[in-house]
Amino acid sequence: MGLALVKQLIAEGQKVAGTSRSLQSLEKVLPKSDLFLPLEMDILDEGNVSKGVEAIISKFGKIDVVVNNAGYGQLGTLEELSDQEARENFDANVFGSLNVIRKVMPLMRLQKSGHIMNIASIGGLLGAFPGWGVYCATKFAVAGFTEALASEVSEFGVSATVVYPGYFRTNFLESGSLTTPKNPIAEYTTARALEVKHHEEIAGNQPGNPELAAKAFIALGNMENPPVHFVMGSDAFGLAEAKVNMLQSDMKSHETLSKSTDY
Repeated sequence: MGLALVKQLIAEGQKVAGTSRSLQSLEKVLPKSDLFLPLEMDILDEGNVSKGVEAIISKFGKIDVVVNNAGYGQLGTLEELSDQEARENFDANVFGSLNVIRKVMPLMRLQKSGHIMNIASIGGLLGAFPGWGVYCATKFAVAGFTEALASEVSEFGVSATVVYPGYFRTNFLESGSLTTPKNPIAEYTTARALEVKHHEEIAGNQPGNPELAAKAFIALGNMENPPVHFVMGSDAFGLAEAKVNMLQSDMKSHETLSKSTDY
C-alpha cells in the first residue's frame, strides 16, 4: 500500500520521502528521481528517525504530510502469546509511529501546517477476531493516540487522521508481514481455523485495491479539513457500521444502570 502511494505521488510530481528497513528494497522497486528520497529507517531507534527527518528537511525543506504505515500482524490468542511477542508487536505498531510523530511535530508546529495519517486497521475499531487480540490492541492504541493528537495539534494548524483499512490485496498476509505464535495451544480451535482461513482463503482474494487506496490517501492529504477517523474499504465500512450499532444497542439496553453510578 505504501509503495502504491509513493508511485502515485511521484507520478503526480510530488516530492516524496519513502522509508523502509532496507534501502536496497526501495531502490529495487522505485526508479531514481529528483522527486524521491529513499531512506533506510529503523522506526524503533529515535536517533535513526531523527537522522531520517533531517535528511528529508535537507533535501525538500519541509514536511507537509506524514503517513505512518509501518508495522506487522501478530497472530495468537492472548494466552498463547508471550510477553516478548506482545511487546514486540506494540513496539513496531505503536511506539514506532510515536517516535516518528515526536520528531516531525516540532517542524509542523513551526510551519503552522501539516497532516499526520496513522494507519490502523478495521481491527482497531472492532476487536472480535479470535487470535488477533494483541494486533487489534495495537491498532486500538493507534486510534486512541491519533484522537488525542488531533486535539493536541489543532491549535497549530496541524491535522491528524486515523485510517481503518479493511482487507487489501497486499503482502500483509505473507510470512514477512504476519507472525504466528511460537507456542500455539491446540485447544484454541476457533483461532486456528481463522488463521487457516486467512492463509488459504483470504490471501489473494482481498477486496481492497492498493492503487485505489493510494488515491484515497492523496484525497485525504488534499483536504482542507480532513476527518479524524477514516474507514477505508467496503468491508471495513460494513464492520464499522456493525460496531457502531452494537455499541448503541449495548448503551441503550443498559442506560439506567450506566447512569445509576452518579452522586
